[in-house]
Amino acid sequence: MAPSILWIGLGNMGRGMVKNLVEKGNLDKPVIIYNRTRKRSEELAATLPEGKTEIIDSIEEGVKKADIIFSIVSNDAAVEGIFNTVAKGDVTGKLFVECSTIYPETTEKVAKLVVDKGAEFVASPVFGAPAMANAGQLIFCPAGPKSAIEKLRPYTIGVMGKSMIPFDDQPYANSLKLKLIGNSMVVNMVSVLGEAYTLAEKSGIGAAPLKQFVDGLWGGVYSAYSERMISGTYWKMEEPLFSANNARKDAGHAMELAKSSGTELKLVKVADDYLKEVAAHAGGDKGDIAGIYGAVRKNAGLKYENDA
Repeated sequence: MAPSILWIGLGNMGRGMVKNLVEKGNLDKPVIIYNRTRKRSEELAATLPEGKTEIIDSIEEGVKKADIIFSIVSNDAAVEGIFNTVAKGDVTGKLFVECSTIYPETTEKVAKLVVDKGAEFVASPVFGAPAMANAGQLIFCPAGPKSAIEKLRPYTIGVMGKSMIPFDDQPYANSLKLKLIGNSMVVNMVSVLGEAYTLAEKSGIGAAPLKQFVDGLWGGVYSAYSERMISGTYWKMEEPLFSANNARKDAGHAMELAKSSGTELKLVKVADDYLKEVAAHAGGDKGDIAGIYGAVRKNAGLKYENDA
């Protein structure tokens, strides 16, 4: 009999992950879903087959019913709030899979709260944009006891993800270190693209030829971010795919990790400066990371929005 699963957090990533878990997870029970705003749970449930989800109104209620608890929320404080809550109840024998992007020490801290009470824990941040979550193409990076990671594996490749980078029997923090290093590369890439497209416009060749070059040489995520910039999606979208606030949180964590490791991320500091401008212009919760293009444009004497 398949285990009962609780899902906590229905942001852009969480919604896509639950969709694939329901559709391809070979479950014999509804996925229990909790989100701080119940409306988001109701909206997601309405898009999925009837009877495949169960909406609950408190984390405590869901944990009592579940064998495996997934969580993916926006920041360290939210994760700590969840685990401070669940650790007050009986968690013996339950498996917690924490997928949020948080600081490594935070992961170790919340893991201890439940492991000390008889639960299992896997730290498993994921790489990929919301479109990859929706398509079941995420890269999972689980760390913790191998036996616990094996319990997670059936819901990764072929269900919510396309591959795994496991840290079997290694500290929980290691997966978050990889995640932060990877995300530092993402913010650097977006900054490079924003500067390049702005230079293409200011120098007179326009963005289109540069987009052809990017598509031809790199494609993939480079092309996806390029499209968000050139099409104006970065300033037109109602809800960001990767908010400036969350990108700044990740950049800050990465720079702190670098400092504590005896190195530095100078390029990430540049990206963070751009993200400050995005947050100031569009609002931290509304501005998208691709708005770095708009920040570069403003610094070059152009409008933030490329609607000319």
